[in-house]
Amino acid sequence: MFKDKFVFSQIVSFLDRNKFNHIVRKYGGDKYVKHFTCWNQLLCLMFGQLSNRASLRDLIVALEAHRGKLYHLGLGKNVSKTNLAKSNQERDYRIFEEYAYFLVDEAQRKRATDIFKLGGNVYAFDSTTIDLCLNVFWWAKFRKKKGGIKVHTLYDVETQIPKFFHITEARVHDSNIMDEIPYESKAYYIFDRGYNDFKSLYHIHLVEAKFVVRAKKNLKFKTFKWKRKLPKNVLSDAIVELTGYYPQKHYPEQFRIVRYWDEEQEREFVFITNAMDISALQVAELYKNRWKVELFFKWLKQHLKIKKFWGTTENAVRIQIYSAICAYCLVAIIQHEMQLTRTTYEVLQILSISLTDKTCLRDLFESNNVQYDKDRSDQNGQLFINF
Repeated sequence: MFKDKFVFSQIVSFLDRNKFNHIVRKYGGDKYVKHFTCWNQLLCLMFGQLSNRASLRDLIVALEAHRGKLYHLGLGKNVSKTNLAKSNQERDYRIFEEYAYFLVDEAQRKRATDIFKLGGNVYAFDSTTIDLCLNVFWWAKFRKKKGGIKVHTLYDVETQIPKFFHITEARVHDSNIMDEIPYESKAYYIFDRGYNDFKSLYHIHLVEAKFVVRAKKNLKFKTFKWKRKLPKNVLSDAIVELTGYYPQKHYPEQFRIVRYWDEEQEREFVFITNAMDISALQVAELYKNRWKVELFFKWLKQHLKIKKFWGTTENAVRIQIYSAICAYCLVAIIQHEMQLTRTTYEVLQILSISLTDKTCLRDLFESNNVQYDKDRSDQNGQLFINF
């Protein structure tokens, strides 16, 4: 099937082009376009993401080096810096946003699993800030002399797929985005202590979902009941109620507070949760898995080049972020469809040095056929990133 095809063409075949074309028609993305279509634009951006291009100029130089292969790679007959920059600036970012969500749903469905066996999905919610130069990215004002944006992400801990993402200016407080999350009944939501917004937490409770949040130190409450027999490292497990007029108004029902001693970090953690039917150790274990969303942010920044943007307008920045998420989901789908034992990070690194090779994907990922050397690896001479 993939004989004599470039590696990039093979991985692109896993994308649903009909769905993308439907979205393009919905927003009129290819209206009056003759040569460089939205599909060409998406593939160019994904090629840049997967091959670790640091800038728009770097991407164009790489494409020009493979000018004779562009058509067969699916990138179009002629790609110029002007065409790509103009497309990123002017084409509706919602085309790429909607397609990113389509790939998210597909990847989540294919990689569905039930690691925690809690009867619902487990999500971690957090944000990452990307600093920008205010003189160039004038629309992303953060501080007096500094610009920035935040990417707020709801991450499916079990499938390792970002379920929901929201882009704002960096000055927007994290807890303000909690109301934007599409909550699911019976699902579990893990938050850091920056999300101690009891009005939003009560909304999660009302939709019959569960939350686990690290508590702030100044939390005021009254204890009604506590467990006497506690497992190792669980310091206390109590049913409490908030005190004070506004706290009680925002969260009028009882909830649970678990104090846990982490032996590895040698520190105490205090969690608040409305999950009454799971053990205190399960509460601690759920919160421990919050670090996976941090790994996703690190992966995006290091591997998919969203620290440096290939355009300066808000539209261009959004398109690049959504194309990065598309690339991430594509790698996850390939990993599942080919039943690869390699990690997502390993798959990405192998692809990054092989996009213009004519090698069957199955052969490419066979450990005996993959040769790594310093010249074909990253700047540190290592193929894999250690976290």
